[in-house]
Amino acid sequence: MAELAARIKTWGRELGFQQVGITDVDLSAHEAYLERWLANGYHGEMNFMAKHGTKRTRPEELVPGTLRVISVRLDYLPPEVETTQVLSQPTRAYVSRYALGRDYHKLMRKRLASLAKQIEGEVGKFGYRAFVDSAPVMERALAQKAGIGWFGKNAMLMNQKAGSLFFLGELYTDLPLPVDKPFEKEHCGSCNACQVACPTDAIVADRVVDARRCISYLTIELSGAIPEEFRRKMGNRIYGCDDCQLFCPFTRFTKASQEPDFSPRHDLDRAELLDLFCWGESEFLSKTEGSPIRRIGYEKWLSNIAIALGNAPWSERVEHVLRARLPYPSEALREHVRWSLKEQALKRGARLATAL
Repeated sequence: MAELAARIKTWGRELGFQQVGITDVDLSAHEAYLERWLANGYHGEMNFMAKHGTKRTRPEELVPGTLRVISVRLDYLPPEVETTQVLSQPTRAYVSRYALGRDYHKLMRKRLASLAKQIEGEVGKFGYRAFVDSAPVMERALAQKAGIGWFGKNAMLMNQKAGSLFFLGELYTDLPLPVDKPFEKEHCGSCNACQVACPTDAIVADRVVDARRCISYLTIELSGAIPEEFRRKMGNRIYGCDDCQLFCPFTRFTKASQEPDFSPRHDLDRAELLDLFCWGESEFLSKTEGSPIRRIGYEKWLSNIAIALGNAPWSERVEHVLRARLPYPSEALREHVRWSLKEQALKRGARLATAL
């Protein structure tokens, strides 16, 4: 089994994963953390975080017979993609860097399936199931136990040689493989750059995020209107938010992804807000085909951009395109548009007052 574990790690690297670790299924310490997090309501509308009972924290209940979990990580930041520079350009749209290219779920699941086939060729038929953010799985907890990284103060899994801009995937298996040493040492020290950088103060304690305040949650998971208290703080972020990662000192160790599928599509790494807001629904569906962005739907897409346009500098064209969306049947979108028109009117008034 020790020899097989070594081969699995070699095969994983050959498949393009940057790191492979193996752990057992004891997540009792993390189960207590999850229970506290849910009890505080920090999951907001993400009811899927609570509805599976203990299957999330007890892998052997989700997949009976599971003895070990093979955890993998895959870097995703495309080369030569701007990050913080875009945040300082309010007429451009900021899309979380993981979502610029092809949806990672299928790509990683396919590779995990390939890894399983290689194992099968070595040991014969065995029990396994692959997961990539697609089931009640404590992927960060499993990765920490598998030696891939530690929990940063932003609750993201951190690696001292790669930062946190990577995906995680798992292969549940009934093979009694030897396990790796958990990543016990935390390297954050007294640094709180992630907490300071969070635009909405969503990191309410070390390693505790109140999703209800998080821009990623607000722009992806939340149904209905985004609370007004967060709208100005969203800036030009229209899908997700990376601030707590971008301003982390360990991000400087991020390696550029070698995966062409993660390269930006349709210039989403540098697109203008107005251009994206003018997409029709068929154009949205066409340009987000195979992208994680599609899951939020066209109305949510427009609603997020409407807020960003309210935060953009005043211009006649911005006001014009916002007014054109007022008849749209979605009340959430209309509310966001009305708010943004008020913001634009305030800026127009301030500009006139300055000119006088």
